[in-house]
Amino acid sequence: MSERAIVLLSGGLDSATILAIAHSQDYQCYAMSFAYGQRHRAELDAATNVARSQKAHAHRTVPIDLSAFGGSALTDDSIAVPVDGVQADVIPITYVPARNTVFLSLALAWAEVLEARHIFIGVNAVDYSGYPDCRPEFIAAFEALANLATKAGVEGERFTIHTPLVNLSKAEIITRGIEYGVDYAETVSCYQADDAGQACGVCDSCRLRMQGFLEAGVTDPTRYV
Repeated sequence: MSERAIVLLSGGLDSATILAIAHSQDYQCYAMSFAYGQRHRAELDAATNVARSQKAHAHRTVPIDLSAFGGSALTDDSIAVPVDGVQADVIPITYVPARNTVFLSLALAWAEVLEARHIFIGVNAVDYSGYPDCRPEFIAAFEALANLATKAGVEGERFTIHTPLVNLSKAEIITRGIEYGVDYAETVSCYQADDAGQACGVCDSCRLRMQGFLEAGVTDPTRYV
């Protein structure tokens, strides 16, 4: 029987790719998304479509409200999404405080219940916006925590956090995803997509995505406003 894995699925390009990678490695995939108070639900609709088309064994969308704290352009409508491009050595206002820590913690809880010992997350330390919770150091620290702070870990059932995209460029991610048959037209990466899932084309996430398709030599299937 295939081993079970939790796959964090935002509905964006990277997470759709890691779901395909986990499937290719013969894991039984349990996709997990979060309604965390983000600006739009288009990415959650995309996650549902991706989970269905890639035949995830199950897909849960968990409600948590990080907008109760704000502090990010993605969870506070009074803060404008930046459209001037990524600035070197500056953590942008689109960083959501503790987001990946919270997401991985809830994924860990579901993993314990399912007796799954693998969690996949699409963090990237190459084409990213400077988020501290996308670094390999953070993932290593969380994996150590997972094996220290759980019943399964204490009993010797080791958890592994998989980050197959961490050292890939966006173009390399797209190329790999196409090899696995990912339909990127289903995905939404934009920080401020409209209700129909159309992308703005100017936010940091859109810029990185567009550049990735360009460098990969692949037609960009994104629907732009």
